[in-house]
Amino acid sequence: MATPENFSGEVRDRPEPSFPRDGSPSSVDTDTAVILLGAGVTAITHPLLYVKLLIQVGHEPLPPTVGTTMFGRKVLYLPGFFSYAQHIVRIDGKSGLFRGLSPRIVSSAISTVVRSRVKQAIPAKEAESMPTRDDLKTSLRKVMRETSQEMIVQCLSRIATHPFHVISVRCMAQFVGREVKYRGLFSSIMKIFQEEGLSGFFVGLVPHVLGEVMFLWCCNLLAHFINTYAVDDSFSQAPAVRSYTKFVMGIAVSVLTYPFMLVADLMAVNNCGLAAGLPPHSPLFKSWVHCFSHLSQQGQLFRGSSFFFRRVPVTALTTLPVD
Repeated sequence: MATPENFSGEVRDRPEPSFPRDGSPSSVDTDTAVILLGAGVTAITHPLLYVKLLIQVGHEPLPPTVGTTMFGRKVLYLPGFFSYAQHIVRIDGKSGLFRGLSPRIVSSAISTVVRSRVKQAIPAKEAESMPTRDDLKTSLRKVMRETSQEMIVQCLSRIATHPFHVISVRCMAQFVGREVKYRGLFSSIMKIFQEEGLSGFFVGLVPHVLGEVMFLWCCNLLAHFINTYAVDDSFSQAPAVRSYTKFVMGIAVSVLTYPFMLVADLMAVNNCGLAAGLPPHSPLFKSWVHCFSHLSQQGQLFRGSSFFFRRVPVTALTTLPVD
């Protein structure tokens, strides 16, 4: 399935590959292939996620530039992905674009294994073909059952991988204050356990799970109702349209659930000893609800959702320098 992470640049164990439901060698081979493929995709997309994370925490090291809209009005634009990436390369070299990659690769591998095992444990029912509107009208129960199963898989996967997400986010956020507190994977695990205990590995888990659950249900139900009531069987391309409905709904719903992903990432660095999560760079949040409320008041709930044509927020116009 698709998410803010997918559609805003991040690959967050959202894909739903099919796995054989037994422990046969073919199942193991499939797991291995998906793990290797996931590692490759994770590595390729990591610079995007890195820049996105720095934008999410509010780090804007480059001044905005004056641009014009299509109507000729002058506005201030913050640097896009390529300018930001070049800034990182100037400071840390090309390898700096891959800071925090190893925890994400481990997270991707664990997610694949967890999904495979959970899907094997959930009883499978034969898929029914539903080519007509009459068939689709009777399938709501089936959609709810399948979505519930997807939700279980997603929640268990998120719980298992969230500690590595926290480590990766903190490794990347160190760029803001130039810290070296979180380096290797194992040393980071020990550091978090010593300072925060087990709870430190699950900061930001609740908004992350809420966002993903909301995404699943909204996407699946909207796709079902559109396929049932909006796509006419008399239309010759109805089957093709229905096959793309869920994908399109995923893009739309991911925009609505993005604030929960933003809050989850901010809570991962909140008050952890890094400059990115401490005043004056960031206020200290008592809970994820407090964080959500603060971002809402500041009009920043979609910060980091775009890599290009990023306008300077109205609240920041008096504080940001202009070239």
